[in-house]
Amino acid sequence: MKIFTKTIAFIAIVITFTSCASIVSSSKWPLTVKTTPAGAQVQIINRRGISVFTGQTPATLLLKSGAGFFANESYMIKLSMPGYAEKTIPVRCSLNGWYFGNIIFGGLIGLLIVDPATGAMYRLDVNYIDEPLTPTNTTANKGQTLKIMDINDLSQDMQSHLVSLK
Repeated sequence: MKIFTKTIAFIAIVITFTSCASIVSSSKWPLTVKTTPAGAQVQIINRRGISVFTGQTPATLLLKSGAGFFANESYMIKLSMPGYAEKTIPVRCSLNGWYFGNIIFGGLIGLLIVDPATGAMYRLDVNYIDEPLTPTNTTANKGQTLKIMDINDLSQDMQSHLVSLK
């Protein structure tokens, strides 16, 4: 009977002094960033404006979901590559469903202290980004120029190809 009582007491203490989201999930989440074409420069900036990652695509990394006590993190992902338009993609963190497990398992300590402090009460909204990059027109018009001429400077053959815009 003593072993049973000690076991029940131990389980009660573990349930009381732990938090659900911190146990079941995490405070850092994987994010994969891919582009077409591959090899683009990727920079990830957190809500404070601090660069937390710089590299090339494809890239997989872990991002924190919490930005402080009861504060979720958010990121701006900047993609750039010569000859392509730059893209900026926002990534947000939202409430983790496991956080509500504290009502049953983690208690007030999990709800009000552990999960908010560790950031485990939040999770990334996305875990995979695959962005096609748009080519810029700077290379498409290479060698072509625009020349404005007077109609009187055109030859008769060129004038015969003119179309009136009336």
